[in-house]
Amino acid sequence: MLWLRTKQIPALYRRIIDPLIATARAFLEDGHSLDPVAIVGNSSKDQGSTVRINFGDDEAKARSARAIQTAASEINADFILTIMEAWGLPKDMVDRHQEILDRYGAIANSPYKIDAVSFALELRRGIWTAQLPIMPKDPVNKTRTFGEVTLKFVDSAHGLARLLPVSGNSPSSVLSRK
Repeated sequence: MLWLRTKQIPALYRRIIDPLIATARAFLEDGHSLDPVAIVGNSSKDQGSTVRINFGDDEAKARSARAIQTAASEINADFILTIMEAWGLPKDMVDRHQEILDRYGAIANSPYKIDAVSFALELRRGIWTAQLPIMPKDPVNKTRTFGEVTLKFVDSAHGLARLLPVSGNSPSSVLSRK
């Protein structure tokens, strides 16, 4: 299969997710924050739903994962796109990730943290992710934006991943492991 060699997102899904990414950009540019959400969809039936994600604690994460799985099973979803604001590190600090975690306990506590927007697209064919810094658009109106989103295929994922129904309507693991 061509997608397996190139690891490109099939055009069908690009047509679906590009407007969702544009909507996220418009929210930031209108002065809003991005609540963490999962857009769960079935491309052949043109169905979808949005599930809010709660990262409060481990139980909240597990409840969010179950809610995403339930929504995915109900419509036999073939894609899940998660969109959220996150904290990241500048490119020159990424190689010090573990050192920063050891010292500060979390990226959020680090003086090096930068605001970012994170995207993850899960298909049955794999997972693609992107994380971009959030930049000021209009400092007077305190609006923000982000650059061009290039989702890259990842060989492994952790966190909220592998939530699509495997076959029929049976979901896969709630929280994947490395």
